[in-house]
This record gives sequence, C-alpha cells and structure tokens, in this order.
Amino acid sequence: MTAGNKFLVGVFDDDDVLLSAVAKVRESGIRIHECYTPFPVHGLGDALGYKRSKLPIAAFLFGMLGTSLALLMQFYMMGIDWPMIIGGKNFTSIPTFFPVTFELTVLLSALGMVGTFMIISDLRPYGKAKIFDLRATDDKYIMAIDLAKNSIDTTEIKQTLVNAGAVEVNEKHN
Repeated sequence: MTAGNKFLVGVFDDDDVLLSAVAKVRESGIRIHECYTPFPVHGLGDALGYKRSKLPIAAFLFGMLGTSLALLMQFYMMGIDWPMIIGGKNFTSIPTFFPVTFELTVLLSALGMVGTFMIISDLRPYGKAKIFDLRATDDKYIMAIDLAKNSIDTTEIKQTLVNAGAVEVNEKHN
C-alpha cells in the first residue's frame, strides 16, 4: 500500500456475512485489498484466494544453510585450525559434530523464518500501522478495497458492498 491511496472500507457485523460478502464482491470483479477481523476467521484466506505460503521453503533453505555452516565450522576448527586428538578418535569425527549441527540448523531455520515472515508481511519496526477502522480489533469485520486497483465505478462498489451485507461503507485515505 502506498501513501495517498484511496480506499473503500466496508464494515460488517458478522463473520459469516463477511465470508459470503467476499465471494459476492469477488464474483462482481472487484479486487479486495484485505480483510481485517478481530479473530481468525476459518476459510477467509481461501475465500480471498490466498495461495499457499512459501515459508516452509524458506525454513528448509535456512536450515540447510545452518547445517552447512555448522559442518564447515567444525571441520575447520577440529581438522585444520586446531586439530586435537580426543579419546584417540579422528580429528574430524562426524558423530561428535551432531549436537552443534542440529542446534545451528534449528537456530538459523527459526531466525530465517521470523525474518522472512517480517519482510513478507511488511512488519517493519519503523513502519506505520495500517488501520482502516479501530473497531476491527473489537467486534467489527472490515473489508478494504483499493480504488486505484479497481476499474469499476466507486458508487457501484459501494452498492455491491451494501448488497453484500455491509452495515457501513466509508472512504479512507492512507
């Protein structure tokens, strides 16, 4: 969302009404920016047409990075930099590397997922919160429609929202 965009905000009283409204609005060709609800609504992501998250792929890649870094670090330290004979074993005994490798795999995977999620979700610590209606954290369900991304007339979109069950339709500038 860029600054200065104009939005139509539909306010709904019930989550079931919002779910059916999402389907009606999408069927009429209107592109929905986002829906804000006071709690997770089962099926809303599917109704909005969200695709499956790629976060597990990022987790796998960061985990592989952690595994590689852990093995390289231990091979370098125990085999090249400061070789030590411990208990008569090889300098680079693989079974002794398992605990550190496991810990670095889990650590980098978790930190990588958190960082990726923050970037994908636009949750920067210095970012401005996008609040269309404060009641979305209390008891109302909000549907935001970016007018710049829709070619349909504003009055037609308002009428579609009202017909879909919106109790209020407001214009907001962000």
